Amino acid sequence: MSFLQRIEGLRGRMQGALIGPGDADFDQARRVWNGMIDRRPALIARCGSTDDVVAAIAFARDNGLALAVRGGGHNVSGNATCDAGIVADLGPMNTVRVDSGGRTASAGGGTRWAEYDRETQRHALASPGGAISTTGVAGLTLGGGFGWLSRSWGLACDNLLSAEVVTAAGEVLTASADENREMFWGLRGGGGNFGAVTRLDFRLRPLERLHAGLLLYPRARGREFLQAYREMTAEAPDALSSMAAFLHTPDGVPVVGAFVVYLGEAGPGNRAIAPLRALGPPLLDDVGPKAYTAVQQAFDAGFPAGKRNYWKSTFLSRLGDEALDVLVDHAERAPTLTSIVALEHMLGGAVARVGAEETAFGHRGATYNLLVLGMGEAAAGDGDLRAWTRGLWRAMQPYSSGAVYVNYMDADEEDRIGEAYGSTNYRRLVALKDRYDPDNLFRLNQNIAPSRAAPR
Repeated sequence: MSFLQRIEGLRGRMQGALIGPGDADFDQARRVWNGMIDRRPALIARCGSTDDVVAAIAFARDNGLALAVRGGGHNVSGNATCDAGIVADLGPMNTVRVDSGGRTASAGGGTRWAEYDRETQRHALASPGGAISTTGVAGLTLGGGFGWLSRSWGLACDNLLSAEVVTAAGEVLTASADENREMFWGLRGGGGNFGAVTRLDFRLRPLERLHAGLLLYPRARGREFLQAYREMTAEAPDALSSMAAFLHTPDGVPVVGAFVVYLGEAGPGNRAIAPLRALGPPLLDDVGPKAYTAVQQAFDAGFPAGKRNYWKSTFLSRLGDEALDVLVDHAERAPTLTSIVALEHMLGGAVARVGAEETAFGHRGATYNLLVLGMGEAAAGDGDLRAWTRGLWRAMQPYSSGAVYVNYMDADEEDRIGEAYGSTNYRRLVALKDRYDPDNLFRLNQNIAPSRAAPR
């Protein structure tokens, strides 16, 4: 049977569309969020059901093709697509079902947080998500998933109750605390290494509004702002999460500031952020009552699809004055007005009350995450973005814990995969890989190679 005949056979098996280079919608279908990624798969399988996913995986496996699994397609590394292989695009699988009485929700593998939050908030319920609503639910959760609610309620993966997974062999498994427990352990932080996740079931909690918003100060006050931010976060209750950043306003003014999110009433929320307001009148202070969906979408406009992105990150072990000086210095040399230096304080609290080996995400003792976001518009500026991002990341290594958040790793960081898990969890993940994907079909990710491949 010819390859074209095999393609027609796949088309006949699928509920969803099969898109190839000759189709009018191919260029749109192959795009992912990061504009630096420009790849041309041989086929894009728009999967409308778990059976479609099984068929796409079998086609890749039986024809020796590279396989990319696309959920939200938002990851900076571009692993949701490939050259000359097949993309199993789960985008059509974006149904959200809410059991308000049981306080659980089920999301298809192609669901994005905007869709999930919209449906759960109809019932004044929520689960911890990320900080950008166009991110895929599956991708964020499989990497651990921290965001504005994590210090109060844990990571996204800590609130995962079960998941449906299609393995490399084409088995459809349910992983939970009661069923396929080792797979369930690995899905909570191990990324897409063990199969395609077609459904995720989460715990929900009541939530209507938050005390949240943005505080901005002139860039010239950057160092003292970071000192005040350090003071605030050192004493922060679990209810307070935040992100400090060096950035520019939409009209190009350099500023420093923080987005703060307090799960509770205005009085204690204002007391928690008092060290920042003690700096004096800010350029902007819009902290106040906000709908959860508004908080989740607050950063969306700054991270549009198609912008060229190169990121590096690391968890920090300390944040002394010398580290602050490095951040201030390098922020002033950002190559574009859209590039950002961010300090995330979304860990600790409930995240730290889970053991380091209870889930594949093991960095439970982390406090701050440094995120260096090189972002631009034109390909001609890619070299400058990479040079600046790498330069700041290297300069901050003396203050790094030596660990990295797997969801923020870029495409050129294969040598850091051990840093994402630590030696104990990594060995356990390799054993899981050996069991479910010994031929490494699911390798377009931050790859945990099976033991018979390249050991780390």
